[in-house]
Order: sequence, then C-alpha cells, then structure tokens
Amino acid sequence: MSEAQPKTAEDLFRFLDELDIEHRTKRHAPVFTVAESVALRDEIPGGHTKNLFVKDKKDNYFLLTVEEHATVDLKTVHQIIGAASRVSFGKPEKLMEYLGVVPGAVTAFGAINDTGGNVKMILDEALMAFDTINCHPLSNDQTTSIASKDLLRFMEATGHEPLVLKVTA
Repeated sequence: MSEAQPKTAEDLFRFLDELDIEHRTKRHAPVFTVAESVALRDEIPGGHTKNLFVKDKKDNYFLLTVEEHATVDLKTVHQIIGAASRVSFGKPEKLMEYLGVVPGAVTAFGAINDTGGNVKMILDEALMAFDTINCHPLSNDQTTSIASKDLLRFMEATGHEPLVLKVTA
C-alpha cells in the first residue's frame, strides 16, 4: 500500500477556490523562522502566524496556530487544549505524515493533508481577532492571506473542528 502524496500549494488554492474562499498569495524567498519573515510585514498586512506541532504522552497531536510574536507556555498549555499530559514537540516524521509539511513550513493549511483527523487544530483567540490571517500554503516560500472567518471555514471543510482558545500569554 503506497502512502498518498501530500497536497501541494496548487491543490490548496483549488480547494480554497472550490469553497469560494478569497485568498492572495505572495511568493518570497524561503523563510524558516518568524525572525526571517519579519522583512515581509510591510508587503503582507494582517496577522502572521507561528505554528507549534505538539503531542502529549498518549500520542494525541495538536497544532497550535498563534500570532507570530505570541508566547506559549509549553508547561501549562496542556491544561487549556485538553491534552492528557504536558506536551512536547512532535517529530518531523509525524509532521510530514499528518500535515504533509516539513519543519519551517508548518501551517494551519496542513489540515488539508490530515485526512485521518489525527491532529486537533487550535487557533489562538488573539490571532483570530485579526481580519486577515497569513499562513504558508504548505511551503515556506509563499505566504497566503485569507480572512480569519474563512480560516475557520477551511478547517471545517477539511473535517476538523478548530478550537479557538486563549493559549498565549
């Protein structure tokens, strides 16, 4: 049995179009960290994201999508997100298996690849206050902007029930 190939940015854009979700994408040099992406802020307005792929001791996986400068307390966030124990970062192999992305390209749009519903999607309430949210479209050489309400619609269309919680300090 062969594993399905992860969806591409083009697959994502087609899916967004099918949902009638307006989106804009800007190509740029690959960025691997929030610090590297700061130079793009003048060109791309809205809330920019930082994503933490974490797991608990029972192998429950979570994607925490927060505003890029937010702080997440990994010692206590498990109490907020409903994890069975403290969380630690998920391994790159699981990141690829479940969300179809590599470290440095982690994104809420990875939900499109999680057809088995293996990852609970958590969106920080402070991020969701922005009208526009910016995420990598499955690769870190582009940034896609969509309305925050449309990010929720996208998640639901992928079979996920996103939780909007206050996970940042």
